[in-house]
Amino acid sequence: MSVTREAVLEKLSTIKGPDLEGDIVSLGLVSEIFVADSKVFFSITVPAARAQELEPLRAAAERAVKSIPGVVSAMVALTAEKKGGGMESAPPRPVPPRPAAPATPPRPAPHAPAGHQPGKRGVPGIEAIIAVASGKGGVGKSTTAINIALGLAANGLRVGVLDADIYGPSMPKLLNLHGRPQTVDGRVLKPMEKYGLKVMSMGFLVDEETPMIWRGPMVMSALTQMLREVDWGPLDVLVVDMPPGTGDAQLTMAQQVPLAGAVIVSTPQDLALIDARKGLNMFKKVDVPLLGIVENMSYFVAPDTGKRYDIFGHGGAKKEAERLGVTFLGEVPLEMGIRESSDAGAPVVVSKPDGLEARIYRDIAGKVWTRVQEERGVAEAAVPNIVFE
Repeated sequence: MSVTREAVLEKLSTIKGPDLEGDIVSLGLVSEIFVADSKVFFSITVPAARAQELEPLRAAAERAVKSIPGVVSAMVALTAEKKGGGMESAPPRPVPPRPAAPATPPRPAPHAPAGHQPGKRGVPGIEAIIAVASGKGGVGKSTTAINIALGLAANGLRVGVLDADIYGPSMPKLLNLHGRPQTVDGRVLKPMEKYGLKVMSMGFLVDEETPMIWRGPMVMSALTQMLREVDWGPLDVLVVDMPPGTGDAQLTMAQQVPLAGAVIVSTPQDLALIDARKGLNMFKKVDVPLLGIVENMSYFVAPDTGKRYDIFGHGGAKKEAERLGVTFLGEVPLEMGIRESSDAGAPVVVSKPDGLEARIYRDIAGKVWTRVQEERGVAEAAVPNIVFE
């Protein structure tokens, strides 16, 4: 049964608005409704000051839409964008007082997993989460992310990959992995699997040619659901392929998830390094450890003559790493085999495991994991040893 926008609006008109005045449809609080493959996406406008208080309203709307015959899933976000309906001037309700602190001191918590930052809720079953990011697109970040993930798996770790690029998901193409994820209980998604990796991507949930015309709150909601409503199972590390830039998706991951660290991918030329610095500075400002910098497309070796060409310059990322005191993880050449294997859905670490490029990626993966362990040691050393007598 196909799901229509009209059916969704009819169901949403049964949801009372804030303060039980009217319904969210008649109040003009519902955004444009996007339906793709029986999955429904929309947002509800509320005053920014009342967003946390009105979370039950969002949850009620999501449950209502999920009850429509034919709906596979619903993704609903709260947004503070002005849309009318008289909500903008509604005063915030008073916050109820917090309960008094317990009389007896709490037991000291066990050491947190790598990269734990106070106030950030971890993901059950995942020991460490690594972000692979870049300041701009076109530097080979997704190819680097998947080969690092495969390198970590080749080194004996249990690895998952989250494709966080909502607007341009790459993992279905890079892994030649298609189809729809199954659900565990009608709510939690099971990740797809390929080459020993557990993988989740928006590319599995919507058609390849479907444009994702979403505002920031919906992007953040989608990322949160793909991270926390997926049955990742026990993983040593989850590699997150971040979208390029320093926008909503990056801030959502950096501020809400205890990242073990971030890997920055850049090409050697100054223009790419300018944007890479922005990514580095963003992670620094939100206290995410910097695991290191990868210089991608570092050089080109002509296959017929063996002569080396520094097409985009060379060594810029290494110099930047040295200047900032950040680990330089390695140089990846501009090599046709990397592109061809990626387009074929068989990255070089698995398709040519004995080749030079695969060895480079495995070496980078090893350095990344070493840095994660170093940051874990720093975090644990910072935890005070409280003794109760």
